[in-house]
Amino acid sequence: MQLSNNKVLITGGATGIGLGLAERFLNENNIVIICSRRESVLKAVSVIYPTIITRVCDLSKAEERELLYQWISAEHNDLNVLINNAGIQKDVSILDVDFFQHAKEELAINVEAPIHMASLFMNLKSLTTIINVSSGLAFVPLAKMPVYCATKAFLHSFTLSIRHLLKANNVEVIEIIPPALNTDLGGNAKHDYAPPVSDFINSVFEQLKEQKTEIAFGFSEGMLKAAPEDLKKIFNRMNSTN
Repeated sequence: MQLSNNKVLITGGATGIGLGLAERFLNENNIVIICSRRESVLKAVSVIYPTIITRVCDLSKAEERELLYQWISAEHNDLNVLINNAGIQKDVSILDVDFFQHAKEELAINVEAPIHMASLFMNLKSLTTIINVSSGLAFVPLAKMPVYCATKAFLHSFTLSIRHLLKANNVEVIEIIPPALNTDLGGNAKHDYAPPVSDFINSVFEQLKEQKTEIAFGFSEGMLKAAPEDLKKIFNRMNSTN
């Protein structure tokens, strides 16, 4: 994809990886739109980056996804890049009483939303690129977060399929595969040990310049390249204390 002169929508763009992408796309001379379900974090971004366009949207709800698309179609119908970044992560056991409720919340945002958004935004004639943000845990899961890891494995598979299907439509489909990074995903201070988002974003844009369609970094790069037997060993090692 070209890295400048785009109009980009980033879901979950007010914090973490989404904000890192928004900042970098803005610096690369793009028009950036971000959405979040929290108006307060969008306002905080607007103070720092007044040129970023913001929109409140709860992506867990189909009707709000449809309203978001309708707004884009009416006000920003030259949008050409959709980035499905929003996601939630929960440490829950299948033995927990409220396991299924938590699972439904993860499925709504991590699976239903990117499927629905991709389907909706394919109606934009200007669309040239879909970017899905998955995870290194798509390849080897942490058992303590079984649904989150499964949703990312789904997104990886879905991305492979639509990349193939949309070639004829001249829509490029890219997968960004982050490792654990120092964000608040899953809870405050949970990932303080992990690399900073800035290092990851720098790597992402270097790989985009190289026209890569599967973009990984650190742990996730190793998972992307690992053989099945190696993945089994890594799974056993990662989950030995769970």
